[in-house]
Amino acid sequence: MSEDWNPGISYAARTDIGMRRTNNQDSHATIPAKSQERFLQRGHLFIVADGMGAHAAGELASRMATDHIAMNYFRLGQDDSAQALLEAIHTSNAEIYQRGQKNPEFYNMGTTASSLAIVPDGAIVGHVGDSRVYRLRKGVFEQLTFDHSLVWEMHASGQVHPDSALGQAIPKNVITRSLGPNADVNVDIEGPFKVEPGDQFLLCSDGLSGQVDDVEIATLVDCLPEALAVQVLVDLANLRGGPDNTTVVIVRADEGITQSNSAVSKPKPVDRNQNIMVASFAACIVLTLAAIAFWSQTMPGAMVLCLLGTLITLGIGITALSNRQKSYPSRNGAGHHASQSIAPQPFGGKAPYRRYQSAPNNELFAKLGSTVKELKDVATTKNWLMDWGHIDQLQAQGADAMKSGDGRTAIRLQAEAIVETMQQLREQHNRAADETAIDH
Repeated sequence: MSEDWNPGISYAARTDIGMRRTNNQDSHATIPAKSQERFLQRGHLFIVADGMGAHAAGELASRMATDHIAMNYFRLGQDDSAQALLEAIHTSNAEIYQRGQKNPEFYNMGTTASSLAIVPDGAIVGHVGDSRVYRLRKGVFEQLTFDHSLVWEMHASGQVHPDSALGQAIPKNVITRSLGPNADVNVDIEGPFKVEPGDQFLLCSDGLSGQVDDVEIATLVDCLPEALAVQVLVDLANLRGGPDNTTVVIVRADEGITQSNSAVSKPKPVDRNQNIMVASFAACIVLTLAAIAFWSQTMPGAMVLCLLGTLITLGIGITALSNRQKSYPSRNGAGHHASQSIAPQPFGGKAPYRRYQSAPNNELFAKLGSTVKELKDVATTKNWLMDWGHIDQLQAQGADAMKSGDGRTAIRLQAEAIVETMQQLREQHNRAADETAIDH
């Protein structure tokens, strides 16, 4: 990365296999622009994918999604970043589908894919499945993606109330869209959303959203630096059972994001065919004027004919340029031509779909602490060799901070207690594994 280039963002990412899985079917990509030129062309790109399929199929599908979305997004010549992201996701779907058709072991494999591109125009989200993208701004946490799941589709239909018995009975792990199983897929494109300094974006697989509620996520992201936030979110999901792989990416817009967006105007696309037409048009006028200059000296009557020819040439040129402009269908007035393989569609859905408020209060502090207490009770019952001294100290300091009205510090100390608890649990697990190996 260039030494004088300020990308305007900081970020952190973490993925974990969980407590009950034998392999990690999640994949993610973090690709910040390494120069201002690259930022102006395509911006920063972040992707989270959650694979599905027997054996290694899900793992392959998610890895193909992140690889192919990124590769095609940066490779496509499409000037419109939203259109480029759409085409990249469609191309990725085609690649995964073809791979599944060729190999019986990978048949019907699929993956979610949620992508975030931060470009000069703002933040653009491309989305298929139930992995999520959120934005936190000044304590307000908004979900920018619609879950393509049975439960969300049923609730959105208006026929089933979320709090009804039927609404609660709908299985939450059935998704309605994914990349790979079908040759075609409907992709949601959201945005562009204006990006302001201090904004934070979170991408995650459902290993997080299934175990940690949105207010908890919002508060932890709001109160912690990115590196600690991704770690405690993954650890919290694992402490609550960790039934699935968990992946979290957090991106923060720094003060430099304004400079990155406005320092240099984004270059407009060069239309080579139009340049040729304009050049030819200009050449006709120049030749006509030269003819006027010549013939006016010898044949005054020919000058009138030459002037008439100039007007006719001018009219033809203007008509040709006008008709050529009309032949390119516009998207929301942008005037960009969609790929022939993907039908033009209006971008920008109905996001945000849900909104929450960061809450560094006593209730949340106690809820986070209860996770640690439950594990402590289990450890005592099972005689696990865990040192609770530092954990107790962190929680006591957090309680004091909460009493003094410093909720943010209290949440940070509780988060550090959660991380320390998970570290103790891993050490206990490793000791147990070593003892088992010795016994055998």
